Amino acid sequence: MSHVFHIYLRLQIYAFAVGLLFFSCSSVFAQNMMDHVDLESKAMTQAELTRDQVIARVQQATKEKPANFYALALNGLDLSGLDLSGANFRAANMNKTNLEGAILRGAILDQAWLLNANLKNADLTGANIFQAQMLKANFENANFTNARLAANLTGANLKNAILIGANLSADEKNQSMGLITANLSSANLENTDFSQANCARAIFEFAHFKNAKLINTNFDRSELDGATLEGSDITGANFEGADLDSAKLINLIGADKSNLEKAKNRPTNR
Repeated sequence: MSHVFHIYLRLQIYAFAVGLLFFSCSSVFAQNMMDHVDLESKAMTQAELTRDQVIARVQQATKEKPANFYALALNGLDLSGLDLSGANFRAANMNKTNLEGAILRGAILDQAWLLNANLKNADLTGANIFQAQMLKANFENANFTNARLAANLTGANLKNAILIGANLSADEKNQSMGLITANLSSANLENTDFSQANCARAIFEFAHFKNAKLINTNFDRSELDGATLEGSDITGANFEGADLDSAKLINLIGADKSNLEKAKNRPTNR
């Protein structure tokens, strides 16, 4: 990569990072950035490091000084199987990046872009994922245990994923900047385990929860309009104030041990 191109690419990436911070003042912009970003630009489609260079940074990292990939373009790289625990990917562009089987325990992915990225079987235990754009990403069998996940996962695949104890709730402290929460609209959540997860005020419009584990899950004031909860276990789940307009509540397990009756717009197809 030429020095001139490297500088040009870095300027594009920093422009996107600044733009993302600027638009975060609105809840609409925070969750829907597509209209404000050129997804065909070099910053969103190319990479400024190779896999070997990523590995070199990881090998040089220490517990006190984790690997830093802040605002780097890593689009389309094959980073599958790498141990990237604790690494800083804040504002990094990783669209279509292959992270299958990667270990990202405690990693920082705030404001990162992972459109159509592959994180199948990835370990994101305890990761911090705030205001990231992960539309249509593949998280099948991924582990988000105890992760902080307030990102846009519209259309993402989380089949068989584990989100035990994960925090997907809205950021109540920064409402002056616009409500920022997890958005899993139209996501595939079949067989996904949300046990003890905090999903307060999260968005699950038209999400597919078939046979999901929602044991002791907190859906306080969450948006479940048009969602399918067929065959899901909702034992102990909290639905107070949740919007279930047009949701499909079929063959639910443990409905009598939840407070489903406190949801609003609750359909009768139970």
